[in-house]
Amino acid sequence: MTKTLPVLMLIVCTAAPAWGATPVDVYRFDTPEQETRYKALIEEFRCPKCLNTNLAGSDAPIAQDMRRTVHDLVVGEGLSDQEVRDYLRERYGDFVLYDPPFEPRTYAIWLVPIGLALLGMVAIFLLVSRARQPAGHPLDSADRQRIEALLQDD
Repeated sequence: MTKTLPVLMLIVCTAAPAWGATPVDVYRFDTPEQETRYKALIEEFRCPKCLNTNLAGSDAPIAQDMRRTVHDLVVGEGLSDQEVRDYLRERYGDFVLYDPPFEPRTYAIWLVPIGLALLGMVAIFLLVSRARQPAGHPLDSADRQRIEALLQDD
């Protein structure tokens, strides 16, 4: 058993980096400008599966599909950046935009965080104002005399 332990540790240590490896997208571009546009666009869009990760940083299958789509639209179809944005927004909704437009269907995206912040500020104000108020009722002279009598007994 003591001879197999070093061999087992060697296998685990050499194979461990491969366990964390993720597939890498390899795309060909006709011009350096296309590659620059592609990289800027995949940085601009949010992965629908990941909460706050852009397409460039996500390894989710949907992010891989979206990167492929962006590449096809930029290189294969020659669409402009705005046309790519419009296509992805139409297909995946406003959630893929880090900065969605302020319109009736996106009011919740914009107003819910503001509402929560206001509620938090009101809650903090109420807690602080209650902490500054004296607790209970003021003592009358009879209560003070009883307290003094109890303290003197000890």
